[in-house]
Amino acid sequence: MTLSSSDLEFFAIVARAGSLAAAARTLDVTLSAVSQRLKQLELRLGVRLVTRSARRLTLTDEGQLLAHRGQALVDELDALAESISARRGVVSGHLRVIAPLGFGRAHVGEAVASFAESHPEISLDLHVSDRLGRVPEEAWDVAVHIGVLHDSAMVAQPLAPNDRFVCASPSYVERFGAPSTPADLPNFSCMALRENDEDVTMWRFTSPDGAVAGLRIEPLLATNDGDILRDWAIAGRGIMVRSEWSVADDLRAGRLVRLLAEYALPSADVVALVAPRRGRSARTARFLEHLRERLTPAPWRRP
Repeated sequence: MTLSSSDLEFFAIVARAGSLAAAARTLDVTLSAVSQRLKQLELRLGVRLVTRSARRLTLTDEGQLLAHRGQALVDELDALAESISARRGVVSGHLRVIAPLGFGRAHVGEAVASFAESHPEISLDLHVSDRLGRVPEEAWDVAVHIGVLHDSAMVAQPLAPNDRFVCASPSYVERFGAPSTPADLPNFSCMALRENDEDVTMWRFTSPDGAVAGLRIEPLLATNDGDILRDWAIAGRGIMVRSEWSVADDLRAGRLVRLLAEYALPSADVVALVAPRRGRSARTARFLEHLRERLTPAPWRRP
């Protein structure tokens, strides 16, 4: 019985995906092709690697061993290939990047594409989602993150500054007025963006004298899509808190106005997280340099 690097890579994808259907989408093959290849792998090894249910699969003890040790071997082979390529003065290999949905579309997608164009021996996967906290660490090499970092074990590398603003449309302010202090907010229609499993209804403000206070809002409208929230605000449906990168153009164009500007909200700087065992990768370091250059100065703060 022999195992190829292709076998190890295949099973690592299956293990990360959590279901055969998700693995099929990742591999861009049919569900039956994934099922058949997994069955053949189990026959060759003489053990059951997964237990299947209607919607997901669970690794057996042998499957967990193969996924863990197999991924380590794949990483070692990848590092060896990269070391050999480095002697030719190039970087190579595969890089998996994850990013928040809206920010990924606006800024990371083009950075990934331009990096691939400049480094043809590197292949890249970009995954954007509003539920990045649920993507397992084994599924990515670089994660672009905005806001509170819940895992203190992660080391964040700064990419760009990003504040949070309280905003509404001019039409909303004309109809209902504007809050003078955060304590006035319960008298207005507030809206919330539910993302990253954060406590999005607790708005914390630092007053001009440095006092910090939290205010629990009761949103009349809430969504997990930043574009929908922005559209609601521009249409005059209420007041929102949103990242500077998302609303800078609307503020310049007058589609939105900033409220409570003298009260600071916690910043939500853009950072990069690197999976620990891949932090020394030349392609990872080169990509972070490229991404930082693309975000310097921050596009949302350029004239």
